[in-house]
Amino acid sequence: MNNSSRKLILITNDDSVDAPGIHRLAEIVRSMGDVYVVAPAHPHSGQSAAITTCAPLRISELASQLDGVRFFSVDGTPVDCVKLAMHAILPRRPDAVLSGINHGSNASVNIIYSGTMGAVTEGCLQGIPSVGFSLLHHSIKADFSLSVGFVASIAGAVIEEGLSEGVCLNVNIPARVMPQGIKVCRAARARWTDNYRRYLDPSGVPFYLLEGRFINAEPNAEDTDEYWLARRYVTIVPVVPGASANDSIRALSARFDTID
Repeated sequence: MNNSSRKLILITNDDSVDAPGIHRLAEIVRSMGDVYVVAPAHPHSGQSAAITTCAPLRISELASQLDGVRFFSVDGTPVDCVKLAMHAILPRRPDAVLSGINHGSNASVNIIYSGTMGAVTEGCLQGIPSVGFSLLHHSIKADFSLSVGFVASIAGAVIEEGLSEGVCLNVNIPARVMPQGIKVCRAARARWTDNYRRYLDPSGVPFYLLEGRFINAEPNAEDTDEYWLARRYVTIVPVVPGASANDSIRALSARFDTID
């Protein structure tokens, strides 16, 4: 450990440090370098790029279940974990940030809400090659065995060769099947029909729980992640965090630049 001639790999997630997916990811890449797992103490799904600003963050080192891997929990969000790992845990700047393996899809519009991908975009903003991995199976007992070879190939290539500056990867993997291959594609245009179901607590006070339905706006578009995931392919979507809509600048300038 801490050998500067070896790659340094930071792993995090949004399902918590106890989630099976993060342990499987650490197991897959531990031969590729020095591995530090720094992950939330509790689940933070749907937290996107949230950070903790008004509460103290505490770090706990945990007993490792994998030789050559150090485990730490942080009582914060996935982005907190990346930031705090670089500030207070890692011996040097990491060569790669890997997030996952997430229990559930982060394809299409889900990247906007994903804590898994929030950590990835934070790594990318720091100039570090960063990849998020998700398996399309929400169960805590999900079987990751069929995804191992694909995760190893993608992670290994990024760890060794890096990525273009300002670009990170969102990788989604079909569940319960042996994937047919890999497709690099774009995220499908989609939305959630949000609905909040109303309940009453024992005191008769109402509360609400989020539920909804995913609607793919272009189910037949052959260049999208949802299309290829449905056909049993692993999808890789290149992501540019915080991009400006440059194509709209000229038209918007004509509308707004003359307003006093």
